[in-house]
Amino acid sequence: MSETTDTGELLFARDGAVATITFNRPHARNAMTWAMYEGLHEACEKVDADQDVGVLVLRGAGGKAFVAGTDITQFQQFRGAEDGLAYEERLDRIVGRLESVRVPTVAAIEGYAVGGGLSIAAACDLRICTPESKFGVPIARTLGNCLSMSTYARLVALVGPARTLHLIYTASFLTAEQALGAGLVSEVIAPGELEDRVRELTEQLCRHAPITMRVTKEAVRRLRAANLPDAHDLVATCYGSADFAEGVRAFVEKRRPRWTGL
Repeated sequence: MSETTDTGELLFARDGAVATITFNRPHARNAMTWAMYEGLHEACEKVDADQDVGVLVLRGAGGKAFVAGTDITQFQQFRGAEDGLAYEERLDRIVGRLESVRVPTVAAIEGYAVGGGLSIAAACDLRICTPESKFGVPIARTLGNCLSMSTYARLVALVGPARTLHLIYTASFLTAEQALGAGLVSEVIAPGELEDRVRELTEQLCRHAPITMRVTKEAVRRLRAANLPDAHDLVATCYGSADFAEGVRAFVEKRRPRWTGL
């Protein structure tokens, strides 16, 4: 059985036991709009409601990016800390929903997985990529905002505290080979072979015991989330700052931010 849902910027398709979500804004490197985030949540609900789905694949359209973060122009609407808290809570709800999908999830990454895109990829169970892929959270250079505690915890669980700090402090990117060495991705696949590898991997997962995979996934999620501290004060400090407002203005005006530490 096949099914396709086209909402323009986010596509959902099912071919047999494999469901696929495609982030479809290639002209903007698939930067996420609010509607795309909500569409991701709805797609996760659809997967869990369909017992015939055995695996979920996430990918970006265009070959240049998986997801290049949240569309920053939307931050022009923010007026202070409360907007930032609401944004991070929204992302935690949606990315957390992806993390808790009952079936194995595979992020098939070509190009950039940046900011919110890295958060989405980190919430998947498996990540495979092509050699030109890059991973990063350049917020110290761009917006001057921060991540939620859940997102920090996922990154630390995947690449460790030292590499997480280095990645954010330097606003640098991991190459595909560095991501493989750090444990962020499990395979680097030649671009022309990615489709075949995704097909091979999803077929393998669909043959395996679904309950074993489901409970193992939940066990790992619980271990990572155990005793996770609150970070509302940290999020409010960043999003309520003059530096964040300056970062958004500078991005829209295509210039370097003038940080003040206020």
